[in-house]
Amino acid sequence: MSVPQAASSLQICRIMRPDDANIVGNVHGGIILKMIEEAGCIVGTRHCNIQNGDRCLANLVRVEKTEFLFPVFIGEVAHVTAEITYTSKHSLEVQVKVMAENILTGAKKLANKAALWYVPCSLKNVDEIMDVPPIKYASAELEEQGRNRYEAQKMERVETKARIEEVMSSPPNPEDPPKEQHTVGFSQSSLIHLVGPSDCTLHHYVHGGVTMKLMDEVAGIVAARHCNTNIVTASVDAINFHRKINKGCVVTVTGRLTFVSNKSMEIEVLVDASSLVEAKEEKFRAVSAFFTFISLDKDNKPLSVPPLKIEKEEEQRRFDEGNARYLQNKVKRLANKERQQ
Repeated sequence: MSVPQAASSLQICRIMRPDDANIVGNVHGGIILKMIEEAGCIVGTRHCNIQNGDRCLANLVRVEKTEFLFPVFIGEVAHVTAEITYTSKHSLEVQVKVMAENILTGAKKLANKAALWYVPCSLKNVDEIMDVPPIKYASAELEEQGRNRYEAQKMERVETKARIEEVMSSPPNPEDPPKEQHTVGFSQSSLIHLVGPSDCTLHHYVHGGVTMKLMDEVAGIVAARHCNTNIVTASVDAINFHRKINKGCVVTVTGRLTFVSNKSMEIEVLVDASSLVEAKEEKFRAVSAFFTFISLDKDNKPLSVPPLKIEKEEEQRRFDEGNARYLQNKVKRLANKERQQ
């Protein structure tokens, strides 16, 4: 059985409040990411439960590159639209757009867009992956494009997992000698969080949106420490969810600068987890991503970013890899701009 795409879409909205924003009134990128994931989870779970059999919950496994096109401010209404755009046998792609509305003037702007991948897990057995009901496509071309995206993300997930197996070292000791300003060690930051019931899904695993919010907070601290100015999230490269994080786990979210251009900072954010009660369980890598931040002046205009001082060979390797990603993304942006003209 297949269902039309129109039945596989959802819109949620809410007004942005002061506790959603940073000290200058911009809504935290992590709040937007959390809303995006909630919409994706709802539409994905609803779609996967239209068929007979065990009930299931859509679990987030990957978020493609996410662009933060315009900031969202306190008092604006965020309209989050999620639509299922591709289904394979055991996964589905959800594309999400965030429109910010000024309810005083009626003006609207496209603030964010993202693509997320989910797999449906049985409520009876979280390790059992359920079949995904197929959707109807408006054309064979759209189906082929979706299939290409599916194959590409599957390959990238394998490559990423092979690259990030090493668990991060412990957070720096406050009693250690201070690091030199504008070095990787100076701005590197960690956040430790105990996963409680309010963080979790029906499976008692942490919501993907909760994790992404923590990651954005840590990346923001790293960026602010490096340039000592107002900073905002500009984009997020693919977020890969490697392993589930259970209720009762302690997660360590660590961010470190990998690359700095004239006006942007790339920050690698890694999430490691371990059980608080199972002493035998070793710490494991759960999530990884690269966040890009920019520095702003008091008028929200981009500022130059202090250069990154490289101290170690490993830091130079990560810097070179970040530079390659920066140039690749720059080419993609220019190509997209030309297509739109």
